[in-house]
Amino acid sequence: MVDFASRTVVLALRIVQFIFAIIVLGLEAYVAHWWNNWHHVSSPSQINFLIFCSIWTLLALAYLIVVPWRFADTVAAHKFAILGAEALTMLFWFAGFVALAVFLSGRVCFGQVCNCAKAGAAFGAFEWLLFAITTAMAVMHVLRTRDRPAHNNKADPNVNVAEGV
Repeated sequence: MVDFASRTVVLALRIVQFIFAIIVLGLEAYVAHWWNNWHHVSSPSQINFLIFCSIWTLLALAYLIVVPWRFADTVAAHKFAILGAEALTMLFWFAGFVALAVFLSGRVCFGQVCNCAKAGAAFGAFEWLLFAITTAMAVMHVLRTRDRPAHNNKADPNVNVAEGV
């Protein structure tokens, strides 16, 4: 049976999260560029929000990978900080892909740009699912370590990419 809290599984999830964020960024940046040039107005906020989600994810992944790995003994690697970053990113992706899906469902939409927007929403949904999994892992870590003294609230290296990876 696979140990879902192992460092390799978490690292694999982080890599897939990174790849999906880059894919969504590219797809939605193309849609926003097309919209700006074709309609000569700003692209819809739903498209812009998924671009924000992608950039936020890249920053969050930098924190979620580097801090537990290099700064595990500092307050930056606190288990509630890790949980907060995971949960906030998960909520952003949920709001982003749902908003874009609703926006696209009420429009006459065809062609390559429409397919790119739909693909961005689909990859956003998968990104949300990945962050739901890692958020659940962070919640399980917080619950498992809730009885530890307050001075020992370090992040679990098995939940976060940490030393030796």
